[in-house]
Amino acid sequence: MTGFKSTPLKKLDTRQLPLAARRSFRLALTASLALVLGYGMGLGLPYLAPLLAVILTATPAPPPGPKQLLVLVIAVVVSLSIGILLGPLLQFAPIPALLIIFCGLFFSSGLAIAKGKAAPATLLAFGFTVIPAASSASQALASALIGALVVSVVLAVVSQWLIYPFFPEDPVAPPAPAPISVADTDWLSLRATLIVMPAFLLTLTNPAAYLPLTVKSILLGRETSDVSLRDANREMVLSTLLGGVCAIAVWLCLSLAVELWFFGLWMLLFILVLASGAYGVLRTKTGALFRAGPTFWVGTITTMILLLGAAVQDSANGKDVYQAFAVRISLFLVVALYAGFAMATLELWRARRRRRINTSTEMG
Repeated sequence: MTGFKSTPLKKLDTRQLPLAARRSFRLALTASLALVLGYGMGLGLPYLAPLLAVILTATPAPPPGPKQLLVLVIAVVVSLSIGILLGPLLQFAPIPALLIIFCGLFFSSGLAIAKGKAAPATLLAFGFTVIPAASSASQALASALIGALVVSVVLAVVSQWLIYPFFPEDPVAPPAPAPISVADTDWLSLRATLIVMPAFLLTLTNPAAYLPLTVKSILLGRETSDVSLRDANREMVLSTLLGGVCAIAVWLCLSLAVELWFFGLWMLLFILVLASGAYGVLRTKTGALFRAGPTFWVGTITTMILLLGAAVQDSANGKDVYQAFAVRISLFLVVALYAGFAMATLELWRARRRRRINTSTEMG
């Protein structure tokens, strides 16, 4: 055959993908890889690895380097070790212990809001809530949680190192967010702390059963600082519901083949779709759902991971998975509703206080 020329296949270059698509693939692949590593290594709480991978990767930025990882691990060990000391204090001097925990949550919220250090702030919040709750029940449980959290941080960062070169950011750095005033930072930190405390107090009654609830409340506290009052209730409740629906869907898909690689692939698919919403790949002009902000989609992903992780543990322990799931999603929804109610009540009180101050100033 004359005149026919074969054209070689072009090498696939993921850097030519749109930035939003790269971010979506990076988040989905990093979280799925961390999940496979966490469950493959048999960690005590394996779902912490993909959860931390989502927290670390959701904000578009290069992964931390080896020195930064070492500093992060040291900071995690120190902050989590504080929780072991607070456990006995909760039993013998509960009021001072609760005041220390309140101040620790306030500081960690400020670290996330003002400094943009979401991952260290979340781990610090775990040190002031999850670890003391576990320590009040059992020192062995608290030590196991610390070990699982430290290993999960390392697995999440290693997953970032492996995936980021294939889906990097653009060379031009994104614009820095507008700085938040000290007064607004303190107010948002107080609001986030008041959202976490009731769930933490409930967790103290049964740490083994309610630890995911405290984690969910911490993530909701972070979410309320990024959404407006008008959209708060809708976003937090709908993201919790959608996360529950996705968790049920993945669980049903897993019934086809209970294999780790199957679990990882299904999670990759679901997180990829949700991440596409977070970064605007699926944004449409008519669909109200797809116009939701990034916090909505990230909240959906974290809820799905928490519910699935708890369900896998329930199944391994011989518990009724569906009954436990119904109770857990109900508690998650109650926490989301409370977060929206607390946010609205506090903002109303703040607005009235400002009007009162302005009126007294004008009269003076």
